[in-house]
Amino acid sequence: MSSTLKPTLRERLFVALQHALPQHFLSRVVLRVTRIRFWPIKNLLIKSFVRGFKPNMSEATQPNPLQYPSFNAFFTRTLRPGARPMDLDPEVLVSPVDGTVSQVGRLDGSRLVQAKGHDYTLEALLARPEWVECFAGGAFATLYLAPYNYHRIHMPLAGTLRAAWYVPGRLFSVNAVTAAAVPDLFARNERVVCVFEDGPRTFAMVLVGALFVGSIATVWHGDVTPRSPRRRVDLPLDESRAPLRLNKGAEMGRFNMGSTVILLLPPDIVEWMPKFETGTVVEVGQMLARLK
Repeated sequence: MSSTLKPTLRERLFVALQHALPQHFLSRVVLRVTRIRFWPIKNLLIKSFVRGFKPNMSEATQPNPLQYPSFNAFFTRTLRPGARPMDLDPEVLVSPVDGTVSQVGRLDGSRLVQAKGHDYTLEALLARPEWVECFAGGAFATLYLAPYNYHRIHMPLAGTLRAAWYVPGRLFSVNAVTAAAVPDLFARNERVVCVFEDGPRTFAMVLVGALFVGSIATVWHGDVTPRSPRRRVDLPLDESRAPLRLNKGAEMGRFNMGSTVILLLPPDIVEWMPKFETGTVVEVGQMLARLK
């Protein structure tokens, strides 16, 4: 939807329907259906997806979509070595995902831009006041993953996990139409926040849930969502699944359907690349900013 145009009737109905839907129930259904291994059902799901979204399977470790044991295994497929060249310069911040830039810029105090005419606060997004001061006045980038994108999330810099928590919320779609129509969208949807440190530098990644996202997973906690009861909870810093320190480019999580990642950085540590702007298509490992 163009930021200069009023929403169409179809777009208004799309957003209104989301308010009425049993969002969490539907996402739990998606979770179960996408993990079905009965081949006639899982192949039907995969064939329908490939026909509708035309993902680039030549990049996948297993290029034959029907060889995956479930739709979810296909959806979260790994890429062949070399498919995503990584800028390994330690002074360069890279994209953690394949996707499209929804918004990028600097925070006005603790306020982030969601879409034209809409902003929201760090206080609402993080739901942990002790971290707000760290990122207030800093830089942010909101990266949207469409269904056809690669859905694993990687480290934009090397870092050690210092805190992680789950924040309950709704499950609105996170596409451009909904972002322009639903106030505080990213602070209303459920999300997982991970904060990292690399020496004196701190950065955070907020993994935002969405309608039909069966689950959000990290390498340390497995599937974080869906959760019951839905209440804010600190996630354990446990190295039994993965080391707390990960190298740049290492996998740190995944979406089991499309969603959004919000990168947060403190003031005066990054300079975004000039061509990194709203609407830019990005890939894992691509240079987004240079560290100061």
